[in-house]
Amino acid sequence: MELYQLKTFVAIAREGSLTRAAERVFTSAPAVSAQLRALEDELGVKLFERTPRGMSLTEAGVRLLDEAERTLASAMRMRSAADQLRGAAQGVVRFGTVVDPVALRLGEVLVTLAQRHPQVALQLRQGLSYQTLSAVQRGDLDCAYVLSDAEHIEGLELHRLGAVDLVVVLPASVAEAHPGLSLDELTNLPWVGTPPSCVLRVHLEKLFAGAGREYRQGRTADDESAIRSMVASGMGAGLIRLDQAQQGERNGELAIWSGWRSHTWLCWVAPGGDRRAVAVEAVKEAVMEAWA
Repeated sequence: MELYQLKTFVAIAREGSLTRAAERVFTSAPAVSAQLRALEDELGVKLFERTPRGMSLTEAGVRLLDEAERTLASAMRMRSAADQLRGAAQGVVRFGTVVDPVALRLGEVLVTLAQRHPQVALQLRQGLSYQTLSAVQRGDLDCAYVLSDAEHIEGLELHRLGAVDLVVVLPASVAEAHPGLSLDELTNLPWVGTPPSCVLRVHLEKLFAGAGREYRQGRTADDESAIRSMVASGMGAGLIRLDQAQQGERNGELAIWSGWRSHTWLCWVAPGGDRRAVAVEAVKEAVMEAWA
């Protein structure tokens, strides 16, 4: 018997129809019927009964279906083992990204992976940088893009991909009413901040320290798009990425305060060590090439 016959057997059992099974295994209904007959002849038992509702497994078919699935799974494991022996990358890579990301060049990464490592699939998960970083450290993610000021993080491999400018934004009405706003006046305004572990919060606290003040948490947002929306609605000043601020300013939603600018880094991180999966190395290669 051939593996393709077993695949056909399983497809018919799952679909209950020769036509749908043929679509599932990318062949014609007559070919599926012929493969089924050949398998039944080989095994010496009848696997299906034809009913008005379609194909129904016989008692022998029910008992042999599990064996067929185990045989196919074993064949897949053998193929995977051979791929790993020759260094082929394959599998699902859990890839974290920052919410509302800077141009991450994911399109270029995906194209490179598809061309060179078609058996690698990315499972993207978005979140705040500090949450995503913690997920990589716990092993819940295989690698990630994060915004971080760090040059090194113990236990992780970190690569800085590019600088990300950060600016203060004001509600359009506040900027119009106070065109010459000083730093002291700025820090007296209501603010929309982020959770303490967020890199934006770190820079916001530095801004307040420059005015000789301590930032006291008030309104809090979980991502930049929420900060932008809350600032635009007049709830207070905020700190976001320059590209987000420029887009909001073009839309007339808010205004950039010109008296301050800082920057952080877009980084790629993954667990360090020699036990990292070949598929993660393939993703790293694609990311580094996209950001070369």
